[in-house]
Amino acid sequence: TIEKNVKLKTGYRVRAFFKIGLNQRDSLLLYQIQNFFGGIGNFSFDKKSKALNYSVSSLKDLTTIIIPHFKKYSLLTQKAADFLLFEQIVELMNKDAHLTIDGIQQIVNINASMNLGSSNFVKSNFSKINPVERVKIQTTNIPDPHWISGFVSGEGNFDAGIRKSNNKIGSRVYLRFRVTQHSRDIKLMDLLIKYFGAGRLEKDNRKNIFIVTLVIGNFSDLNRIIIPFFNQYPIFGSKYLDYLDWCKIVHLMTLGNHKTIEGFEEIRKIESGMNQGRK
Repeated sequence: TIEKNVKLKTGYRVRAFFKIGLNQRDSLLLYQIQNFFGGIGNFSFDKKSKALNYSVSSLKDLTTIIIPHFKKYSLLTQKAADFLLFEQIVELMNKDAHLTIDGIQQIVNINASMNLGSSNFVKSNFSKINPVERVKIQTTNIPDPHWISGFVSGEGNFDAGIRKSNNKIGSRVYLRFRVTQHSRDIKLMDLLIKYFGAGRLEKDNRKNIFIVTLVIGNFSDLNRIIIPFFNQYPIFGSKYLDYLDWCKIVHLMTLGNHKTIEGFEEIRKIESGMNQGRK
């Protein structure tokens, strides 16, 4: 972030952050992450989004703990390109570049190629922004199944729903496993399909919406591939509770209970308490 600060010689304050934000119901998971990194960082709460944010902004901690971690355990999405640019900014700040106008301009140029690009504040205060080159991440394989479980903990969904039907109950149950990403990571999503040996990609064609979703909805694939995988490599956080409820529904449907009124009502009750319905 680059902000106005009249107390500083340059007139600007530059700060570098590593940040993870999760719904407050997953606060325990964030505390575990902080503990994993040796207790560094701080927490803040966003009332509007009901999210708890864990952030590390100490240059020392970024340099000695956060950056070495992600150099050892590489990111696989295009966010890895943001990390490489972030590392360059931290290196400049360690050399006190953020304390001079020329150094800040260097940081502004790097920042312009990161994440969503320059903020409106930066654009209005720096007229000569020359974005640096951003590398394109070419992930060719998924190195570890634990990466998938961690990725799904943050980006995946175990969905259950009910739709109208012409059957004797008047409704039917559908189940899906989904992972959604920006379309720039479509090749990584193809790798996930190849890894699981199942699924399809759905693109959102609405204007200015650039997302792609991996969907596995075939009941046999869910039972034969997805459940055994996540039983062996569990996900973390409150989403694990959704997964357990989702597995209950799969089991009931395997027994054929969804074809009876009593079984269908049992499934409806489980479904109503999952995901957004979980209190």
